[in-house]
Amino acid sequence: MDNRDEKHWHALYVRSRSEKKVLSQLEEQGFVAYLPLVTEVKNWSDRKKKIEEPLFKSYVFVFSNDKDYIPILNLYGVVKFVSFERKAVIVPENQILAIKKFVSDYEKGEEFKMLNNEDLKVGQKVRIINGPMKGLTGRLETIRNKRHLIVYIDVVGQSIPVHIPRAKVEPCEETD
Repeated sequence: MDNRDEKHWHALYVRSRSEKKVLSQLEEQGFVAYLPLVTEVKNWSDRKKKIEEPLFKSYVFVFSNDKDYIPILNLYGVVKFVSFERKAVIVPENQILAIKKFVSDYEKGEEFKMLNNEDLKVGQKVRIINGPMKGLTGRLETIRNKRHLIVYIDVVGQSIPVHIPRAKVEPCEETD
């Protein structure tokens, strides 16, 4: 078996709001794929509704090898493989497992402690202090409410938004 047959996890960048469609197509083609979804409550003027949304907007993970590159790129909605120097970046298995654990904790509503947001400012550097992504740092993009934030974290050379409970984040120094 040559290296072209060896399968690894890769990140796909897909068209906006096409994540679920791309996942479905990948699975129909026999690929193992993963789309981390979290349940959010959306408020409309007349009702509230629970909606499953991608944790990483416009990204889907696929377990594939080099021979699968062109067939995957030909699927509707797939824009490109996340790559470095024209080579699809391999996402380590432990990162996929950490993302799955994070989604599981998020769905269970695991909030370790309630903190206020007064010490946080949009644009500042923050560190994840709890859960499988503990130790990662990123930039605070949005304070959604008292309990949830959107933090941009560098994953596989790309800055990806992560929806995260406030209790799992602390401010950190720019020099960290």
